[in-house]
Amino acid sequence: MDTIGDFLTRLRNAYKAHRPVVQVQSSFVRAEIARILKEQGYVEDYQIIQEGNKQFLRVLLRYGARQQPALQEIVRVSKPGRRLYTSSGKLPEVANGLGIAIVSTSRGILTDKEARRLGVGGEILCFVR
Repeated sequence: MDTIGDFLTRLRNAYKAHRPVVQVQSSFVRAEIARILKEQGYVEDYQIIQEGNKQFLRVLLRYGARQQPALQEIVRVSKPGRRLYTSSGKLPEVANGLGIAIVSTSRGILTDKEARRLGVGGEILCFVR
């Protein structure tokens, strides 16, 4: 099962249904994606909640004027059946620089701009705009 793809689909569906919160089971990669989405202004906040022996990631979604979703599109790029790796020089620009690509690198999970600045490539997890 693709846990990252599941997380992204839940975010996409919650925004379409105008839900205020999404809750999924937590993992390091999901928490890092939520951290990047918060830093870039696509979500309001996120929390890791302990319930018994399980951890959950609760993401508060951000909406603008007239309930316009802050996140317009989020697309999974590298999938379990087809991994997509690239060098720092070949990292794609999303929506001519208006969006971001989230990349898993040897220095952690970064945006495409941070990865270019640090000169590291890696697996492109998703595109966000």
